Amino acid sequence: MPFGEVIIGSPGSGKSTYAHGKHQLFTALGRPISIVNLDPANENIPYPCALDIASLITLEDVMNEHGLGPNGAMLYCMEYLEANFDWLEEHLKPLGKDAYVLFDLPGQVELSTNHDSLKRIVEKLTKAGFRVCCFLILQCGLE
Repeated sequence: MPFGEVIIGSPGSGKSTYAHGKHQLFTALGRPISIVNLDPANENIPYPCALDIASLITLEDVMNEHGLGPNGAMLYCMEYLEANFDWLEEHLKPLGKDAYVLFDLPGQVELSTNHDSLKRIVEKLTKAGFRVCCFLILQCGLE
C-alpha cells in the first residue's frame, strides 16, 4: 500500500523546500521517495519531480484562456485536476504499491476554506489505496 504526505501551508511557507529536504534525506538513507507537484503555479521546482501537474494544466494557460485572475485560475486548476483524477491515478501507479509520495500542494487559503476540490482529491487518493497524512507548514516570523 502506498504511503504519502499531503504538504499544505501558505504561499512561501516552505512546502517545496520541505519536499526537497525530505527527498535529500530519503536519498541519503537509500529509501525510495517520489514527489508530485500539484501546484500549477510552481515554476521553480527545487526537487526531482516524479509527476508535475504542469503536464496536465498550468495556471498561466488558464489565466490566458479564461481571463481569470490568479486565485480564480487556481480554483479552476484544482477543479480540473479533480475532474481528471484518472490522469493522476494513472501516473501514480508506476511508482508502485510500496511508494512513499510527497504531494506538494498550492498554498492559496481559498483552496481549503471556500472550496472542496482538494478535499475530494485527497479522498480519491485514499480510495485509490493511498495512506496519506497531512503535513502543515506554518510560516513563523523568526528573526
